[in-house]
Amino acid sequence: MALIQTENLTKVYGSGETAVTALNRVNLQVNPGEFVAVMGPSGCGKSTLLHLLGGLDRPTDGKVTIDGTALAAMKDDDLAKLRRKRIGFVFQFYNLIPVLNAVENTALPITLDGVPPVESKKRAVEWLQKFGLGDRQGSRPDQLSGGQQQRVAIARALVAEPALILADEPTGNLDTRASDEIAALLGKVSKEYGRAVVMVTHDPRIAAYAGRIIFLKDGAIVDETVLERKTGDKAKILADKMRAIGE
Repeated sequence: MALIQTENLTKVYGSGETAVTALNRVNLQVNPGEFVAVMGPSGCGKSTLLHLLGGLDRPTDGKVTIDGTALAAMKDDDLAKLRRKRIGFVFQFYNLIPVLNAVENTALPITLDGVPPVESKKRAVEWLQKFGLGDRQGSRPDQLSGGQQQRVAIARALVAEPALILADEPTGNLDTRASDEIAALLGKVSKEYGRAVVMVTHDPRIAAYAGRIIFLKDGAIVDETVLERKTGDKAKILADKMRAIGE
């Protein structure tokens, strides 16, 4: 059974002559532990799709289901609870609290959810250690590099043990080396820790770390590529597809 599934997912902003269709009847399934990248030209609906998958916005038509439960049918309180328990979010600009150190930032979601401080700190430290930040637990964001801050943000997204990670351009603010480290880490989150990862990116080199790539154009899925281990120059294959889609 798919962890998350969309059926004819549609999002329209505005009405009448000024209406803009951001997503148009998108059908997508993501299985537990799968790493899926979403690519496409600017304005094609990538971020809108991610927001709908995470229950941050509601569709105009169609539906999103997680574990068979339709998000649009849930009350706001129940939806917020599901997001806290089942979904972790990673954004381009980290969104760390400047006055909190790495452990405190990582532990924040479960601390706010009522987990006792001793337990929340223990779980935060465990994730930071997994991501090579065991020696930076007491560092504030301004004492960390961009790549280190994003690793803290990913640890924070995982501290509640969600089944799904949604990452919106997670490498967009990083240099090449840090970008590769973060993309590889998200692959590890999928393969070793069994979380489903859906990542929006404009970079074919970063998308090549995923196992399946969905291409959007004008709000619709226009292509899908599965990358096996034996696939040749993955980044070039994806870059060529992006150029073809953009034409």
